[in-house]
Amino acid sequence: MDTVATTDTPVVNLHFLDYWRVIRLRKSLILTVFLLCLITSSVLTYCLPKQYSSTVRIEVQKDAPSVNILGNQPSVQGWDPYYLTTQFRIITSWGILTQVITNMNPPLTHVLADPGEPDLTLDQAYALLYKKVGVDQTRGTSLIEISVRNPDFNVAAKIANTIADVYKKYRMDMWNDAHDTGIGSLTVALSTNQATLAEMTSNLDTLRADLKITELEENGAMGHASIDIETMRELELNRIRAKEDYEDHFDTQSNLLRLQADHRLHEALATAVGPHLDPELAIKAEDVSRARDEFTHVMGVGYGTDHPNYQAALQALMVASNAYEARIQGIMTGLDALVNHDRRLLDIIEAEEEKTVTKANLSAITNRAYVSLMRKVEVTQRTVDALSSRLIEEGVEAKQSPKFSVYVHDPARPIQRPVSPKPLLIIPVGVILGLIVGMGLAFFVEYLDTSVKTIDDVERSLQAQVLGVIPQNVGNVLDDGPESPHAEAYRVLRTNLLFARKNEDWTTITVLSGGAGEGKTTTLFNLAAVFAQNGQRILVVDSDLRRPSIHRMLHTSNVTGLTDLLLNKQVSLDQVIQKTKLPTLDFLPSGKLPSSSMSILGSAQMKDVINQLKQRYAFVFFDSPPLLGVSDASILASEIDMVLQVIQYRRYPMPMTLRAKQMVQKVGGNLLGLVLNNINMSQDENYYYYSGYYEYEYRSSKTEPTVVQLSDAAAKAAPIDIKQKY
Repeated sequence: MDTVATTDTPVVNLHFLDYWRVIRLRKSLILTVFLLCLITSSVLTYCLPKQYSSTVRIEVQKDAPSVNILGNQPSVQGWDPYYLTTQFRIITSWGILTQVITNMNPPLTHVLADPGEPDLTLDQAYALLYKKVGVDQTRGTSLIEISVRNPDFNVAAKIANTIADVYKKYRMDMWNDAHDTGIGSLTVALSTNQATLAEMTSNLDTLRADLKITELEENGAMGHASIDIETMRELELNRIRAKEDYEDHFDTQSNLLRLQADHRLHEALATAVGPHLDPELAIKAEDVSRARDEFTHVMGVGYGTDHPNYQAALQALMVASNAYEARIQGIMTGLDALVNHDRRLLDIIEAEEEKTVTKANLSAITNRAYVSLMRKVEVTQRTVDALSSRLIEEGVEAKQSPKFSVYVHDPARPIQRPVSPKPLLIIPVGVILGLIVGMGLAFFVEYLDTSVKTIDDVERSLQAQVLGVIPQNVGNVLDDGPESPHAEAYRVLRTNLLFARKNEDWTTITVLSGGAGEGKTTTLFNLAAVFAQNGQRILVVDSDLRRPSIHRMLHTSNVTGLTDLLLNKQVSLDQVIQKTKLPTLDFLPSGKLPSSSMSILGSAQMKDVINQLKQRYAFVFFDSPPLLGVSDASILASEIDMVLQVIQYRRYPMPMTLRAKQMVQKVGGNLLGLVLNNINMSQDENYYYYSGYYEYEYRSSKTEPTVVQLSDAAAKAAPIDIKQKY
């Protein structure tokens, strides 16, 4: 027994034609889903009640402060991205919509109720109205659009306008409440400040009487602090200047005295101090220098001490030196007097500053309470004046115009054009959705379908060759005649079977299938008919003892047959074999099978019958039940020379077909090949070329469309619908 070979599932790369093939094969499913979506969209379009929409457009701005207590200009408020969104929620809030429901005449609790039904509750009416109200913003503006949908366009417009009016009144009431609160706050603040002012004024009068301050002194007391401050500043400035002069002169005197003690006074006065301190001293210093030069010259000439020139030069030097010394002494005396004067002036200024400070402190202590209270009275008086003025202004402005910021620019109008349902939107969406869902479902079903689809799938998975491809709607080849287009498919199968036969002595054939309804009985009978039409003696044995059906195809009796031979009922082959209208084709019915004798196909009698039949006929065809479910087919596969496995196109999963093939191999059956049955040649491009040629040949020989021709005997018999049994 050969080892069953299995292969891994290959990776299949789909081509565009493969997608097109799936669409063609599943077109009924796609069309069904498409029609369902189209019908549904049409029903939604023409059966749903029409809805009309009306829109009112209002301008909404932020409210300015209702009462500006201080009287200043309100600051410019920045853009708030959440302001209009907040107003959207306010417009659709419980407070606004319930006010709309009750303000309508008749109330919306009655209008929104279904005809013949009781009025809605306020909660029900609010929930229904909330779904029908839409609030949106006109892009780039502060305009709000309030849209309302209703089956009555007049009601829709009325509701939209009522919502705008209620919202406008809501904003007006809010402003009025804030305005009244502000006026009340102004009045309370004014009363409080007036009472405080009266009390402070009384205390000020009492303090004035206690301090005995006259009106002139009162004005002086109010300005006294500023006068003392100016005086103190002036005295402080004079003190600083006097101190700087004193310190400068004192330092100069101290420096000169130190130089004088060091005998360097003349040098210092001549080089640095002299020209800046006293210009006359510089002149006298020059006189001393000239006299000293003259005296030196006279001494150099050689005059004696008694010479008149010597005496004159000496006298001139002494006079210049005495004048210079006298000037220095005068400078020192004047500097000492200047230092003493600066000291006395500084003492006077410091004493005056101390006296002024003492006087200012005493005055501040005496009038401090009075001045402080007087200033508080003035501040309170200004506050009272400002509050009184603002209260008068607010009263005048409130009488002129309200300050709410909601304006209706475009009232809602009844529009007699429904907004829903929208045929131009719903129907195209239904069409597109139907196509998408239909094709998606088709490809999904194709993905889940693991049944046989192509010859390549079969040969790759089962590792066996395909000997024949049988089209859909195959009839009885014996009745249709040898010129039937379907007969050509069986002739191709016959040819391939003979070439695949490994031994010329193999003359018994059985056709098996994994499951019921795959067309094995029809395939076996038509293949036998094609063999018989070729002139060979053929016998068809209905060995399907479970559900025999070939006798109905031949319109014969099934009373006696194979079971009579196997159960030793004293009948011969000649007695149970029946003739058909085709001389070369004989038939052996199954006969009646007792329920207690289900294993007779594996008996020795069955083997004897097979050997006898092989000697009488060129080929013997044995029908059998399905492989999976009963054991008869496996027994036949082990006893018959050649086995064909029929696989119906797109019926059973590939693993089931593979299991059937493995069962044949396990019992030692000679599986020659596979037969693909029930192929739709016109829709599947994978099989079209199998039948195109002989169908063309058959049709070209006719002048009318192809019609299956029955024999006279079959035409006289009652019409029988020949169905595939398994």
